[in-house]
Amino acid sequence: MNPVAKLLIIGGAALIVIGLLWQVGGRFFPLGRLPGDIVVEKENVKFYFPIVTCIVISIVLSLGMYLFRLFK
Repeated sequence: MNPVAKLLIIGGAALIVIGLLWQVGGRFFPLGRLPGDIVVEKENVKFYFPIVTCIVISIVLSLGMYLFRLFK
């Protein structure tokens, strides 16, 4: 099998798993609705910028990559 095709299949499967976990885990972990996330609602416009959620995800991914490199 072509390595690029294999990478795309694995990446797609990983995105499906992450999406399912996000859907189910959203009930327990309020990512996207944390204190500090910016929400501005006007009459016909809703502006949403999840700044704190981005920081939390960045920290978790950074720690994960650090641990991955540490044990590799």
